[in-house]
Amino acid sequence: MRPAVQPVLIGAPGQAQVRFGAERLSLIAGPCVLEDEGMATEVARELVRITGALGIPFVFKASYTKANRSAASSYRGPGLDQGLAVLARIRDAAGVPITSDVHESEEVPEAAAVLDLLQIPAFLCRQTALIEAAGASGKPVHLKKGQFLDPASMARAVEKARGAGASGVIVTERGTTFGYGDLVVDFRGFGIMSRFGCPIFYDATHSVQQPGGMETGGQREFIPLLARAAVAAGVDGIFLETHPDPARAKSDRDCQWPLAQVEALLRSLLKIREASADTRPMEEQRA
Repeated sequence: MRPAVQPVLIGAPGQAQVRFGAERLSLIAGPCVLEDEGMATEVARELVRITGALGIPFVFKASYTKANRSAASSYRGPGLDQGLAVLARIRDAAGVPITSDVHESEEVPEAAAVLDLLQIPAFLCRQTALIEAAGASGKPVHLKKGQFLDPASMARAVEKARGAGASGVIVTERGTTFGYGDLVVDFRGFGIMSRFGCPIFYDATHSVQQPGGMETGGQREFIPLLARAAVAAGVDGIFLETHPDPARAKSDRDCQWPLAQVEALLRSLLKIREASADTRPMEEQRA
């Protein structure tokens, strides 16, 4: 049976705070990478409006830098110092907790001084020093499951973060490598990872990536289908990268969901969650 989910409180006292747990569907969303501060701020404000109306706990995400790019010429973001400064201003302007991914242990102290949630990218989910540094910051840690890793093995990453002192841990499924240049989602993983006692999220946008080649592609049209299936399977939250004009995005343009369609997607997910309120992992149903 699934153990009780340990809720994760995100945000500093005196600032915007949200609680991720099993009670309500939660959301982590924003552009893939920081491009323009004005655009990112408007995205954050619109997502705050939508989630406020729908009663969805929300954390804004945008990467200050991207370490995993297809080509050396790919846009990587404004960098650590400038990016953190922009994210801090977005938090103040939109009144929302903020997160970004950290790639090196040396980044963690500076990032943890600004970010409310530290995200460990999927390719780095086995990097012990990085996870322990993030946990030792005392901030909550968001672990993305590696494309190369089976769901049960994420228990070790969770143990590393908790053992180092993380104030909470979130685990996200984002697809598994399936041959060359494709990903597939094994929905058994949600039931397996729910045993960790963490809020379990589903990354609806990276799961439709088609990595490789000169530039990562994707199948955006399948985002709603997979997100709805994940909510029906009982996930606690959705991770979604969104952009006002995905075709012009500087990163993952084929995988980001149009901002104008976010509200309709979330409303459909809430209806499914309400209709499947008794959703439990199959092993629990058989118990």
